[in-house]
Amino acid sequence: CTVCWCYPNENKCGSVSPFKFKQLKIKICLNGVRFQSKQLAFSASLLASGSGYTGPFNTDITLIFRNVVTNIGNAYNPNTGLFTAPVRGVYHFDFHIHGHGSTNPTSAVLVKNGEQIFTSWTHQPAGAQKASNGVSLLLEIGDVVFLRMRANSRIYDNTDNHTTFSGHLLFTM
Repeated sequence: CTVCWCYPNENKCGSVSPFKFKQLKIKICLNGVRFQSKQLAFSASLLASGSGYTGPFNTDITLIFRNVVTNIGNAYNPNTGLFTAPVRGVYHFDFHIHGHGSTNPTSAVLVKNGEQIFTSWTHQPAGAQKASNGVSLLLEIGDVVFLRMRANSRIYDNTDNHTTFSGHLLFTM
């Protein structure tokens, strides 16, 4: 595979050493095909305003994080709660859920294409509680990642943004 560097908005290409290649962050061409490295990152909290609980419900629900702080690349949809991978690569996701003492647990599951990947769960009868988890995943174009709140759980958020979902592209493959 031939690796060369390319200046943005120019048609100049030349060979480059592996060290120099790491310093160039804009465009590259492989075997004469040019492309630009994709930059993707999102971070959102559950509620767009105010404070309150989501749940409990008698069935699992998709959590929709409406207070979007960052959405570079627009791969996260704040209307559906779904992150859709626009490029093949390794992505890192983390999530934090908050609750107050209750008979109901505070619980969420990170889901990839309908398959449960990682869970975050906590339960105590009194006081504040927080649970977190994170994972790096190889995603193909069109793969979907989201958080699902478990049935009979309840999650709290307010303007302090306690309950969050974030993800970013580590590198393309």
